[in-house]
Amino acid sequence: MPSSVHDLGIPVKAVSWTRLHPGLTADGRGSLLATMSQNNGGFFVIDIDLETGHCTQYHTEAPKRSTFSPGSFRSLSTGILYVCSAWDGHLHRFDANHPERGIEDLGRVDDSSTFGNGITETPDGMIWIGAYPDARLNRFDPFTGGFKSFGRIVADDKYLYPVAGADGTLAALVKANQPRVFAIDPTTEERRQIGPTITDSTDSSQFLKLYRGTDELLYLESHQGTVRLHGLDASAAENPPPPRPGIHATYQHNYQGPLEMPGGWTAEFPDIGINGTGTPRLLRLTNRDPNIAPRDLMLDWVGGGNNLHVIGEGPDGHLYGSSYLPNRLFRARLGLEKSPAIASATEGAPNASSKTEDLGMHTVAGGQAYSMANLDGKLYLASYPGSHLSVYDPTRPINYGTEPANNPRDLGRFDNVSFRPNALIATPDGKLWMGSAPDYGLHGGTLVWIDPKSGKSKTHRDLVPDTSPAALLYLPELKQILIGLSIEVGTGATVTHLDGSFALWDPAKDELIWSGDLGIEDLADPVAFAPADNGLVYTLLGRGDQIMSAGAPRIRPRLALLDPVQRKLIALSWLPEDFGPMAWHGHFSLRVSPGGTVYGATGYCVFRIKPGTCEVERIWQPDEPPLFNEDPVWITHSTPDAIDAVGPIIDHQLYFSTGWRLRALTLQE
Repeated sequence: MPSSVHDLGIPVKAVSWTRLHPGLTADGRGSLLATMSQNNGGFFVIDIDLETGHCTQYHTEAPKRSTFSPGSFRSLSTGILYVCSAWDGHLHRFDANHPERGIEDLGRVDDSSTFGNGITETPDGMIWIGAYPDARLNRFDPFTGGFKSFGRIVADDKYLYPVAGADGTLAALVKANQPRVFAIDPTTEERRQIGPTITDSTDSSQFLKLYRGTDELLYLESHQGTVRLHGLDASAAENPPPPRPGIHATYQHNYQGPLEMPGGWTAEFPDIGINGTGTPRLLRLTNRDPNIAPRDLMLDWVGGGNNLHVIGEGPDGHLYGSSYLPNRLFRARLGLEKSPAIASATEGAPNASSKTEDLGMHTVAGGQAYSMANLDGKLYLASYPGSHLSVYDPTRPINYGTEPANNPRDLGRFDNVSFRPNALIATPDGKLWMGSAPDYGLHGGTLVWIDPKSGKSKTHRDLVPDTSPAALLYLPELKQILIGLSIEVGTGATVTHLDGSFALWDPAKDELIWSGDLGIEDLADPVAFAPADNGLVYTLLGRGDQIMSAGAPRIRPRLALLDPVQRKLIALSWLPEDFGPMAWHGHFSLRVSPGGTVYGATGYCVFRIKPGTCEVERIWQPDEPPLFNEDPVWITHSTPDAIDAVGPIIDHQLYFSTGWRLRALTLQE
């Protein structure tokens, strides 16, 4: 198959899950390590020279497999750094006393886990790992190199964050369906719940904070009070100490600072985002002695690239999008001459002279933008986690923040349920409509309208029970919104039924007009819409990784042609088996060319649809098509040749990404 694809480059080379790990080397010298995650090249460890800021960089042995480092911990006794990688669930070790060994891969913690949530150490030197997706507890013995599984701590949840005290007490926080804390006996494997269960995750008055205090013992602070844990028991704590600095609290498992090092120095990144995201290069060193001046170091670590998650055309005709963990706004200038306004707006932006530009943060939501829309000359992006909405005006200089004068500006959340904003559109009445899956552990997603001029908004939940809006399309003929409803639930929850749905919403009356399945048996999620001739609409039906990881079976994608006016199905066809599985979220994977032809994509190939039918023709696939296995998480995050995001068609160029690369396919019509 002749290739007509060219690369536009790697727009974003940032990191996520950044954590600082202070310690001592065997000869007593202060040592500062950091762990950082990326897609291209996998997670890495940097050993920071505290005089110059130079970083000696060490990479994982399996960069395509071990991309992220959500679980990391530096031993308080040996100074050895342990990292549990995603999406392969391997435990790794880095010893600053023997840097020549590099990052050692110790193996998979168990047969089913895909990553570790938290790591801790008991006084006997044993390393404990809480792992996803089955809330499993595992133990690594550094002396023998062996693993022991303690199995699932609970059968109805997925995340586990262990913490140990200096007295040998071991406990773990379970998340996210019904958060609760268990004390665990490392010898007998007996476990006992301590404290209350969170029964409503949207109720901010209910909380659990499990931590190791500055006295090195374990404490649980909750809405019912604070207790000290000892073995499998707990007693009231009258004057509990504060948490020990560092990664010793289940509610602070993200990056945190400042962290104290020998000599009274603390080190922190002053400008880092949630989950340690961004491009943290400024390291600030502060001494507890006020007579010693602070010092700033500029770090020289080198990033490889981050997967792209959404791509769209901006109001200025340029290409915009978001990267994936971290959530960075990027722009690709498509050979257009920049106006003076656009030239002014690029002032201060990184790589402002190149074709692709990392414009930096656009929201406090550190994950990724899921959807985007243009309204009144501005670009709006909706991001995970929290379905945060942000706005960028390409005619104004870049000055990120949360205040009205900032650009881009984070506008915040609009309710406490919306979490993964799968769809965002603008309607002629000047409103934005956002469809989201719910927060962790919940069922029933949301449809939210936002009026950017007035600041008003309204949330509608559970349009069809236990479903979430996954695709939105405004229908000018009906003056209604066509909604594709997914069976997606909040992360960590389990799907309760297997049928998606369609719906029509009247934005003027702000009410549901109709919902149904159009007679389609085994209806998978309608994940993408594209308008066709005569008011008809194409939709791609399939299941993304979030659905399959929640318990739904794999299903081959189908293409359907609908008549929304008559509310009937015109044509329906399975995509050919050799088009590959729908190995990704699939949103926005149907696009209309200037000539009116509809194109689509799976994670495996790009295809063209014969007008008025569901007949398809493959027109491009990667030179080396990705090899998919049965793990939907692995498919989504560890196949750099898979098509991750499908963008618009502009001037007969279909823009898309494979992994971290932004690409363009020339269409022959």
